[in-house]
Amino acid sequence: MGEFDFIARHFRPLAGPGAMELRNDGATMALPAGEELVLSSDTMVEGLHFLPDDPAGTIARKLLRCNLSDLAAMGSRPRHYMLNVSVPLGRHYDEAWFTEFAAGLAADQKQYDISLLGGDTTGSPSPLMLNVTILGSVRRGQVLRRDGARAGDGVWITGSLGRAALGLQIRLGKLATGDTSLVEAYRIPTPRTGLSLYGIVSAAMDISDGLLQDSGHIAEESGVAITLFEEKLPLVPEVAAHMTTHREIILLGGDDYELLLTCPAASEDALQAHCRQHGVPLTKVGMVTEGKGVTMLDRQHAPINFSRTGWQHF
Repeated sequence: MGEFDFIARHFRPLAGPGAMELRNDGATMALPAGEELVLSSDTMVEGLHFLPDDPAGTIARKLLRCNLSDLAAMGSRPRHYMLNVSVPLGRHYDEAWFTEFAAGLAADQKQYDISLLGGDTTGSPSPLMLNVTILGSVRRGQVLRRDGARAGDGVWITGSLGRAALGLQIRLGKLATGDTSLVEAYRIPTPRTGLSLYGIVSAAMDISDGLLQDSGHIAEESGVAITLFEEKLPLVPEVAAHMTTHREIILLGGDDYELLLTCPAASEDALQAHCRQHGVPLTKVGMVTEGKGVTMLDRQHAPINFSRTGWQHF
């Protein structure tokens, strides 16, 4: 039917205010008075960020939620997103697949109160490539940053760790378990949107490439050292059960999309109260000190030597 019919069938129903029904090459977005624009962009590639036989609806939702997590880490309210799709020809990415994909987008648009603003569609020699640029807003001057951690701050994370990393191992056939919740955590993360942490935390980012590596980003940007304690990491029972055989995968695995926060001691009560009010689990897992780098201590408080620090694209 052609590119424009493809857009009309699957994506025009998702378009929101300012999208001009996806009939123009651009779009408009109005910002409330006193707010500034926050943007983030993520690309997902078949075989790297999702598997070819993953359900189309979960791929769509993960694509949106990875970007929503970036905004959550900056304290921004999500408003719209741009979508770029590069489709390989002669594969299973047909009309039915994109109908399910668009339904996944529609479900999360409703849940997170966002809408499609525009984007682009192209062919691809291989593989399927998906990109979202998400647009949000925040009160002027109140965006959360990575470079504000100071010695004496505590290190906190929301939710739990390791579920998505083990879910991928199940999908790859490297872990045998009947626990479908781990695969679900890998396919559909839970971004911690809706928190208002400006003035409470000193630094923030989301955990996408693994706790150790992402802690390293905050340490480097802030010019500090971070010490993490293995015994304090929040692990649900279905993850803790695999610590003997998959310890490094659990401790370093990415795709958690939880928030990694540093917080001054004087603000710890406020942080805990705010997260409790929003039903977000929160755990103190380490400390910020003078120095550089990240160290994780085992249960005997000896440094753990890992074979890697986390996920690296290249």
